[in-house]
Amino acid sequence: MSSAEAAPYAPRPGSAPWPRKVLAHTRMEFKLLTRNGEQLLLALVIPLGALVLLGATGLGERLPLGGGRPIDEAVPRVLALAVLSTSFTSLAIATGFERRYGVIKRLGASPLSRTGLLAGKIGAVLIVELIQLAVLIGTGFALGWKPVGGAEAVLGVILTVLCGTAAFASLGLLMAGVLRAEATLAAANLLYLLLLVGGAIMTPVDEYPEGMQGVVRLLPSAALASGLANSTVEGVIPWAAALSLALWAGLLGYLVSKTFTWD
Repeated sequence: MSSAEAAPYAPRPGSAPWPRKVLAHTRMEFKLLTRNGEQLLLALVIPLGALVLLGATGLGERLPLGGGRPIDEAVPRVLALAVLSTSFTSLAIATGFERRYGVIKRLGASPLSRTGLLAGKIGAVLIVELIQLAVLIGTGFALGWKPVGGAEAVLGVILTVLCGTAAFASLGLLMAGVLRAEATLAAANLLYLLLLVGGAIMTPVDEYPEGMQGVVRLLPSAALASGLANSTVEGVIPWAAALSLALWAGLLGYLVSKTFTWD
């Protein structure tokens, strides 16, 4: 075989292109997330159960979900709960234990950069969220959900979910990057419960005591839930909520870039 014929089969040493590395890491992270029963419980079972309870049992009529039909108010808030569960709690706990068992440190010895590692994790989170939204929205329609706004509502939901994912994923990675795995597990679950009860996820900010409303309104959880509710109940693009979440994402992302370590 001549050298010209052999040339196409010559080895090409060097790292794969950055997008290919991130895509491969995203696939791996997605497989790990879907194999973990606890993560699946947080990601799908709890939000789906909450939606069925609120929409099919009459519980939504007895809770202060908002001024509209209970199912119309419940669906966007359960979507917010699903985003919080996956982008924050699941990601923080999984990353914390990966650091403990040395997985992150081994990845640090690979050609994958820290930016690529974080991008792959967030990419896997977005895939899980896409599945969550499809299941929850389909269940919502089956329970009689009637969103308004058409294309603006769809754009508002997409914008809010993306900004909310960036904000809460940054918070989860920040926590997992500075705390021990056991502390991350406890802190992530505790903060999840605190935001669920006091972060305006399931209850509008206006339903809180007047003295708390100013503080609650600043929380990223409040912006996420209100943004999704504004999109589907009022049919508007929630620019203010998206801006709030983007600012949180920028601040927390900066802290992650300064504090996240491989070991």
